[in-house]
Amino acid sequence: MSIYLYVSISGEDKVLIFVFNPQTGKLKSQSQVVVTGQPGNMAIDPSGQFIYIARRENHQISTYRRNLDTGELLLVGTAFVEFMPDYLATDRKGRFLLSTYFYAGKVAVQTIGSDGLVGTPFQWLDTAKGVHSIQTDPSNRFVFVPHIAGDGPNVILQFKFNEATGQLTPNTPDRVIPDEGVGPRHFCFHPSMDILYFCNQEGSSVTAYRFDPSTGILRAFQTASTVPENYKGKNWCADIQISPSGKFVYVSNRGHNSIACFSVHSFTGCLTPIEQVATEAEARSFSLDPDGGFLFIAGLESGQLVSYCVNRDTGKLKLFEKYVVGKSPWWVLITIPTR
Repeated sequence: MSIYLYVSISGEDKVLIFVFNPQTGKLKSQSQVVVTGQPGNMAIDPSGQFIYIARRENHQISTYRRNLDTGELLLVGTAFVEFMPDYLATDRKGRFLLSTYFYAGKVAVQTIGSDGLVGTPFQWLDTAKGVHSIQTDPSNRFVFVPHIAGDGPNVILQFKFNEATGQLTPNTPDRVIPDEGVGPRHFCFHPSMDILYFCNQEGSSVTAYRFDPSTGILRAFQTASTVPENYKGKNWCADIQISPSGKFVYVSNRGHNSIACFSVHSFTGCLTPIEQVATEAEARSFSLDPDGGFLFIAGLESGQLVSYCVNRDTGKLKLFEKYVVGKSPWWVLITIPTR
């Protein structure tokens, strides 16, 4: 059962491929593929057969077929988009690709063919500058689109999603307004409770939201800081992940240069801070392995990929290994076992 880890190296126009050993936690360098145009965010379809890569400088989104035995990537097609693509995600059935465009303030939807190829966007939505991420809920009926503050309006837009046509339509109400200036950026779903966790870029915090699965409406119930109470420096949250068990939430801090760790109450979903663990400068994207035993994070400034052992009982992280990967590692994507 092979597990592979992919890292887009934006500053060197390539994607690195590693084999992950779940018994030891070690990575073995497998190969690399040239991806011109500043490869950024990546998304994998539910079957694990295709990886979609945002080529930011070229205003393109490329489809790569993934060899399930070797992890190798083969370019099978490229779709041109009008603006610089930022965040990519497929719907839960793998029939549509959803993407955001931070500077243009737009969201797009593209079809995914039976051959895995993405088509030209058939729906463009004007949202606002600062749009950062997008995902469908587990039922594939609703979509959420957070916008940071500062460059954006500090809002989470709520949409209905038609999984047959791919069309997005505003929900009622069409938005959630977080606390002033916190700037929701990325989010994750709890694996068994109707709860979402959003990391707040400017707020240096994480907010928990109740999710009504019948209406697709969010309601905030807790916000917790991702930095120590006495920290006075600048900081911006970047990415957020929840452990497969649903017991722990992790958020990357840029400025404080740390990973904030939280435990999740098994009944209420409330967060309790565990610790902040030092990490690389300008660490953005990270991934947990499918079993939740290791965490991998990339330092945009350091050019290093860092791994941590996760204590499955306490959620605490312990530095494990560092790998030099190249200039400006942008996105970290790990797969589930394929055989």
